[in-house]
Amino acid sequence: MSTPFLYILFPIILGVVLLAIRRWESQVVVLGTLLSLLLAFVAWWLPDEDFFFIGPWYLQLEDTWFVLGRRFELGLDDRPAIMILYLGAAFWFGSAYQAKAGRIFVPVGMFTLALLTAVITVEPFLYAALFIAMVVLISVPILCRPGQAIGKGVLRYLTFQTLGTPFILLTGWILAGVETISGDLDTQIRALILMAMGFALLLAVFPFHSWVPMLAEECHPYTAAFVFLMLPIGITLFGLGFFDQFSWLRNADDSYLWLRYIGVMITVTSGIFAAVQRHLGRLLGFGALLEIGLSLIAIGLAQGEASRQYLGIFFAAMIPRGLGLGVWALALTLIWLRTGGLTFREVQGLGRQMPLVVLALVLANLSLVGLPLLAGFPVRLVLLEGLAQTSLTSAILTIGGSAGLLIGGLRSMAVLVMGTDETTWKVTELPAQIFFLGLGSLALILLGLFPQWFIPVFADLPLMFKNLVH
Repeated sequence: MSTPFLYILFPIILGVVLLAIRRWESQVVVLGTLLSLLLAFVAWWLPDEDFFFIGPWYLQLEDTWFVLGRRFELGLDDRPAIMILYLGAAFWFGSAYQAKAGRIFVPVGMFTLALLTAVITVEPFLYAALFIAMVVLISVPILCRPGQAIGKGVLRYLTFQTLGTPFILLTGWILAGVETISGDLDTQIRALILMAMGFALLLAVFPFHSWVPMLAEECHPYTAAFVFLMLPIGITLFGLGFFDQFSWLRNADDSYLWLRYIGVMITVTSGIFAAVQRHLGRLLGFGALLEIGLSLIAIGLAQGEASRQYLGIFFAAMIPRGLGLGVWALALTLIWLRTGGLTFREVQGLGRQMPLVVLALVLANLSLVGLPLLAGFPVRLVLLEGLAQTSLTSAILTIGGSAGLLIGGLRSMAVLVMGTDETTWKVTELPAQIFFLGLGSLALILLGLFPQWFIPVFADLPLMFKNLVH
């Protein structure tokens, strides 16, 4: 048995089975959640040796799986990433029934996990671009509700992601020769321009960001947020593969400098747009964009002796990001199911009828802002400290971007609790909804108070990229 087989082909088989029984939605949600937890546990439990015993049975464990001449390698250094990926997915699957995410959400989620694992493990790494394209294609059925016309946001999402893939593949074809002709400056510049354009399209870098708020406005908030979380993870890991593979790229100081500049630009523009939004879904979209900017800043700081520290921060930020977006999306979905819309006019005063939902929404928003004592604060503090040491102006601008998201969140809270004095406050949330929102909110608080519970887990994850870590 090989670990890539276990985490690529096996989840695909599980997804097909769950898709076949999708008419029993609640059972599919429970099975998907339990299977994700099981796979996360196995990734943590698997021994370091090449073989192990389960009772009387002897099993041979291999790190490599060959398919059609391509190699998928999932070593010891990759397993914590797989564990976190499936553990986070279990949280999203568990609350999918309350969010009415649709009968195919969990099966498509299993397919997404398998493809993201393939992105991490495939060799040559350029084939990861094809798996990212597959993630984009299979996400369309969960973004478009049955009987609903395809919106402009989905079409723009498909267009930008499809346009980005050829740029990346062409870059890989050019870079294959650059590594042997390291002095060919013109070729390197052309490759960098193509790579920058490809990743700008894939990561929704301004001005190619418009599909994110449009998608958040048109589609189911929960499924849209799932795409906003999973897709950038796969794309940024793929981008790190370029730095790990090509020495001239990772040794160029300007590469890291431009990553920081682009990350700061995304953060600032996202904060500005978030501050003036009058639609709760679009605000979520700009919050997701701000997190992409912070990820690029973390990678831009991972240079030289600091590479392991800031790559660890890049990975550690996935936990508060996943929790924050999950709680925020679930709360938004419950509001959307009640009102049928998410504009300020439609949700005005709803907090007096759903106070616990609004409390969870505000808490998730504040965590993504990086408010002290919440899950997003510890990693944000380290990131801003490192950024301030390289450029104080960039750090101030990044704080300003987060402040814009904070302003948007406070405006949302004010609208949600707005009402006359005669309006009565009452709890109308269902017990299951309170449980999932309470569980996520409690996790946001506990991880903010005790960051030592999760940050050390990511200390060795940068070793996935052996050439980047010093």
